[in-house]
Amino acid sequence: MKPRAIKSLIGTAESEILEWKSSLSQLNRTIETISAFSNTKGGVIIVGVNGKGDIIGVSIGKDTIEQLTNKIISNTEPKIYPDISVKKVEGKNLIFIKVGKYPYDVVLAFVKPYKRVSKNTVRMSKDEYKRKILEIHKKELYFDGQVCLGATIKDIDKNKLRKFIDRARRERKLYLDETLSTKEILTRLKLMINENLNNAAILLFGKSPQDFFIQSGVKCIRFKGIDVTGEMLDFKEVEGDLISEVENIEKFIYQNISLEAWIEEGKIERQEKWEYPPKAIREALVNAIIHRDYRSTSKVQVRIFDDRMEFWNPGRLPEGWTIETLKQQHISEPFNPLLARMFFWIKYVEEVGTGTNKIIEWCKEWGLPGPEFEISGSSMVVAFRKLTEEYLTKLGLKERNKGIVRLLVKRGKVTSGEIQRIYSVTRDTANRYLRRLIDLDLIERKGEGRFIYYVLREK
Repeated sequence: MKPRAIKSLIGTAESEILEWKSSLSQLNRTIETISAFSNTKGGVIIVGVNGKGDIIGVSIGKDTIEQLTNKIISNTEPKIYPDISVKKVEGKNLIFIKVGKYPYDVVLAFVKPYKRVSKNTVRMSKDEYKRKILEIHKKELYFDGQVCLGATIKDIDKNKLRKFIDRARRERKLYLDETLSTKEILTRLKLMINENLNNAAILLFGKSPQDFFIQSGVKCIRFKGIDVTGEMLDFKEVEGDLISEVENIEKFIYQNISLEAWIEEGKIERQEKWEYPPKAIREALVNAIIHRDYRSTSKVQVRIFDDRMEFWNPGRLPEGWTIETLKQQHISEPFNPLLARMFFWIKYVEEVGTGTNKIIEWCKEWGLPGPEFEISGSSMVVAFRKLTEEYLTKLGLKERNKGIVRLLVKRGKVTSGEIQRIYSVTRDTANRYLRRLIDLDLIERKGEGRFIYYVLREK
């Protein structure tokens, strides 16, 4: 990051999401602010800036960052593992401590809860703390937090649990002492209720989850053609714990989509690219599994067609949400908070509340239209539609028609006048190009009169 950008990040005043500290001698107050940020909107603490916003720098020794990290971890509950970095500005060292909003609990500092009010860190009242705890523990009303009837600790696969802890330690720095018993680990992960396993524990670490939840398997189908009436070229019903399901479903997907390969001049290694962006595939798949309604007897489905891939999950949107909400910046309201939390620890989901936004971004970076979100009956559907060169050629499109499609993928919309200028053609010719794409259901017309424009068709 350039010094100018860092100075811009430092800002001109402290705020709800920004605090300056002149030195590490104020460490206790810094940890209280970490609690406050965690319980509010998240934020950044910059050490080495005085109360006036002047850069004064901070002395950093060999073990400074390690000691700072350990001090934060040992005095917060739940343990907070902030993103700490050192940046040099005007020849002086600054420590940046980035803290995200913690969605699953109230974070305490020195056994006390704090919140952020404007630019101040203040202690929560006892009543507010109790209210927040009650709100958070409503998650026990969710399916994943309820007691799994008939399940005992013998139904847990200890090897799966240990592998999860190892991965969570590597990916998110989750620390749980390996000498702890299985019961103690599950308790600390909030996967036990008064000595009883909850549904999330069995879904994630059960020896045979389908013995308890037959609906937790996933159907994967590769159809020939572009609709469900086509021949099934491949079919697999994936079962097991939810984490291994993700891995096995991905294997099915990559066996049934194309990998483009080519040699670029000046590069020794062969270049490769899947039909759909792998990051978007992972995000959509994990979302379908962790946000589904496990009370429904229906199963998650992955459907692959010649022109698209769909992820179906039984469920609904949160209260007050619409399809448009998914395309905008929004908070996270997981249907199964415990499952979401466990998948977060192993980095199978990323930043809270940004999953659908990331999917849109990854598809566009891949040269694909934005994903389609739809409610179909009692299911949520996410579809990736390909408009690759190969696919457009199969449709019999000529170069200028293809160019219009590529332009729409990049810009989002286009007018007849723009087509006329780009290709130096008459209005009739431009409209003929556009009608061809409309007839193929690739684009649709919007607006009226002088304000007519064209966009990619969502369905």
